[in-house]
Amino acid sequence: MAIAIRKNVEIDKLRAANKIVGGALELMRENTRVGASLKELDAMAEDYIRSHNARPSFKGLYGFPNTVCTSLNEVIIHGIPSDYTLQEGDLIGYDIGTKLDGYYGDAAISVGVGQISELDERLIACAKDTLYHAIENIRDGMRFKELSYLIQEFIKSRGFVPLRDFCGHGIGKQPHEEPQIPNYLDGIAKAGPKIKNGMVFCLEPMICQKESKPVILENGWDVVSKDGLRGSHYEHTVAVVGGKAEILSQG
Repeated sequence: MAIAIRKNVEIDKLRAANKIVGGALELMRENTRVGASLKELDAMAEDYIRSHNARPSFKGLYGFPNTVCTSLNEVIIHGIPSDYTLQEGDLIGYDIGTKLDGYYGDAAISVGVGQISELDERLIACAKDTLYHAIENIRDGMRFKELSYLIQEFIKSRGFVPLRDFCGHGIGKQPHEEPQIPNYLDGIAKAGPKIKNGMVFCLEPMICQKESKPVILENGWDVVSKDGLRGSHYEHTVAVVGGKAEILSQG
């Protein structure tokens, strides 16, 4: 399946959908405090999205029951909101999607609750810094596999490893489109499709401490590392405009 090249009017629609995601994530960050329940935060994000005339696109997607993926401590991605109330020292990831006027938005952040450990600070920084390093280095004509290699090497330079079997992706009129963009390189970097102006996609570094192998927990959603240790996750939707990447999912 071909990777879509978006017209300016389509990128504007994706920008609008993603701006709502950015605002919802900022709301989550502002309300991350000891005693906040995951279900309350989820409801808050849903209200925010709907108040901006958008739909929470994760709700019902592939059977996911909620608006926000709330990934707590050892859960790296796809955590289901529960009645759990945040505690001092927790590490929480929020991943949010929207649909507005037929186009999708998607982004994620990881946040510490109160005073967190130096290790957890490094985990969060690794995910965020990897994401921005990748975005800054995107160029028209670069291969997606070169981007995957760049992401992998940055994560490893921080002493961590990328989660395998889950990846970034194209986005547009569907929440997940071509291409798949792993946070690691399989094969040769100088192979496969090239990044072109007009492409829109999500980059989402998922950070593990020691083991890259994922384990899906009994609820069928929560993804942890085989090492059972805490991880982190950051994501932006970007559009390639004028030969470089523009972040669409800022708050």
